[in-house]
Amino acid sequence: MLHAVIMAGGAGTRFWPASRRDRPKQFLELAGTGPLLRATFDRVVPLVGAARTWVVTSRSMVARTRELLPELPGENVLGEPAGRDTAACAGWAAAVLGARDSGAVCLLLPADHVVGDEEAFRRALAAGGAHVSGEGGLLTFGIRPTRPETGFGYLKLGPREATVDGLAVHRLERFVEKPEPDRARRYVEGGDFLWNSGMFAWRTADLLEEIRRQLPRLAEGLDRIAAAAGTAREAEVLDEVYPTLPRTSVDHGIMEGARRTWTIPVDFPWSDVGSWPALGEVLDADPAGNVRRGRVLAEDTTGSILVGEGPVVVTVGLEGYVVVATPDAVLVVPADRAQEVKGLVGRLADLGWDDVL
Repeated sequence: MLHAVIMAGGAGTRFWPASRRDRPKQFLELAGTGPLLRATFDRVVPLVGAARTWVVTSRSMVARTRELLPELPGENVLGEPAGRDTAACAGWAAAVLGARDSGAVCLLLPADHVVGDEEAFRRALAAGGAHVSGEGGLLTFGIRPTRPETGFGYLKLGPREATVDGLAVHRLERFVEKPEPDRARRYVEGGDFLWNSGMFAWRTADLLEEIRRQLPRLAEGLDRIAAAAGTAREAEVLDEVYPTLPRTSVDHGIMEGARRTWTIPVDFPWSDVGSWPALGEVLDADPAGNVRRGRVLAEDTTGSILVGEGPVVVTVGLEGYVVVATPDAVLVVPADRAQEVKGLVGRLADLGWDDVL
């Protein structure tokens, strides 16, 4: 049985000041199609059904998630007592699914991506699920690059091993960190590298086996949580153990050292909407190359992201800037430095300005 697990626990700090602790990125309407989490749910439900769709989010967002996704069974929303990165999230979800369905095949998907061709997306997910169901191993979906992007990790394609529903399945040779511009250009020109999408497929049993082999501390913690499931101490043990789980990602902690890994190259329109400038990938720009939302007057302004959430935004003579105004905070940053916003949110916390976090 194919299940989908949507990871919705991130803070989305690169989208401050729109993204806040009580309204993280996945609950924002950044792409003009409703909240990102809602769009992800709607995209995958036709493939797996609501009963086999799961959301892992922070405990503080459980009620909001259930409100946003009323079709989702309440028990399918898993609330993390603390954020421990994606390996813990994936492992906990696999343990929960495996206890209910020992043969479960799981798709792991971020909540905050934008996909342009949903039919092609579901076709690729189905092919990936079918492949790992029969062959085992861990599979990731690689996006065929359209430009020498330095903000993504890359996947090195290995030999083609199978074809499922017309889609090629390759051995995954290795993961590559975010490259410098010249190397990224060579990757794109060579044709044998893909963007790492952060979307995966595996049998839950195979994932848990890899966790046990590579991350024994995580496996031990998940075993303790699983042993308490359904007992009077379930919540207590989860609160005690989960915050102590090792903090690592699926990529670094599991995939890079896994014994059998696969990738399916896909070319549907895709964006991880990783920072404010990425809105230019998913929203239409005006003739001057500006993406504008809300009440915005842009004079002699080009190539900028301009957002007014309440206040009017007026710019004169800007080129390549991000300007975001909310009722209690304003962000102004060159677009090529927008990745620094995440660190600035930490500075605001250090200053004790919790009212804008």
